[in-house]
Amino acid sequence: MFLGHFGVGFGAKNLQPRVSLGTFFLAAQLADLVWPTLLLLGIERVKIVPHFTATNAFDFVYYPFTHSLFGELVAGLLLGLAYWLLRRNVQSAVLVGLLVPSHWLLDLVVHTPDLPLYPGHSPMFGFGLWNQFALTQVVEFALLGAGLWFYVRRTTARNGKGHYGLLGLVAFLVLIHVGGLFSPPPASVEALGWSGQLFWVTVLLAYWVDRNREVRGLPESETLRAAVPAVS
Repeated sequence: MFLGHFGVGFGAKNLQPRVSLGTFFLAAQLADLVWPTLLLLGIERVKIVPHFTATNAFDFVYYPFTHSLFGELVAGLLLGLAYWLLRRNVQSAVLVGLLVPSHWLLDLVVHTPDLPLYPGHSPMFGFGLWNQFALTQVVEFALLGAGLWFYVRRTTARNGKGHYGLLGLVAFLVLIHVGGLFSPPPASVEALGWSGQLFWVTVLLAYWVDRNREVRGLPESETLRAAVPAVS
């Protein structure tokens, strides 16, 4: 799952419009943002096996900290608490926190049975949709499209940056997704770990785009307060 996580981030803006899109992206993709660094440190492990599934070449051997349900619940609790300490908004903090384990639930649909419930000797889960290439793409793009529809319905561009920046952000996400589908597998786990740092760019772009859009139905001062500072 890739585009679907960002679709959830886009859609969450409709529920708590004062939270920046960048924060929602950070929460929904936190597991995949941290995972490449843990690969580089040797804490979590993956094998690159060409044609391991119809969709990708990754055999996820060991990733109990970033991709176990327990790990994501803990990370969501910590991120939600951090947001509450920063913004003092309980409803927004709860939603930010819940988006973190939403990652596990969406991954459950596509992964082969490699998702643990908790670190240690956990049973593994996964429905294996990645073995159905076409259906995986339908699900990915449907989730992205639905979330984007909610986002555009709830916000409007304040300037050209808000309009064309959003188009560029969506194009960037689709380009990464399609490139991953049709490019050769990474040459090594180290190369995968370094290329995975690119995910952070999507979060920064989301903060920038959201700062140049305003929420429909909110006074402009309220919209600006939602986007500034960038970590809101």
